[in-house]
Amino acid sequence: MTILDIRVFSRLRRNHGLEHATINILSRGRPGSSTGQRFPSRPLAGYSHPGGFFILGDIPTADLREAISQALARMMNGEGSLAIHDHCGTNFVASGFVAGLLAWLGMAGAKSKRDKVERLPLVIALATFGFIASLPLGPVLQKRITTSGDPQELSILDVIPMKIGQISLHRVITQG
Repeated sequence: MTILDIRVFSRLRRNHGLEHATINILSRGRPGSSTGQRFPSRPLAGYSHPGGFFILGDIPTADLREAISQALARMMNGEGSLAIHDHCGTNFVASGFVAGLLAWLGMAGAKSKRDKVERLPLVIALATFGFIASLPLGPVLQKRITTSGDPQELSILDVIPMKIGQISLHRVITQG
């Protein structure tokens, strides 16, 4: 048993995977529709927790319910790759960490302002290289740590539309 198997982390990872799968389905389109698309240009975001997740964005509740059901069914039928999303914060953190680490190493030992200024081109090159080289790391971290493509016994209890000021969102409550 690893830390990822502890119930609270397992639930968080499975909800995070279902959140991504839902956003992927909403963004990529509806099979068989005349345009093949649902909301491809609509800005969407999510936030997962052990009890479910939130979907931020102006999406009709019925369409969201349908997308969640489809995402869950597809994941239960083996489409675990739906749990990986290109714009997940894990990708940004991974790339930022590697770029920042290389930038810090590039400045190691620089004492004066002049030393730091002279190293700036090197630091920019190192950070850029680090960012580009680390791009494959985010999806690997998603697959192995921050999400799960296997929902197991996860089920949807409710989808609650909410509005906070001008922000439209839905709270998705899960169990399992």
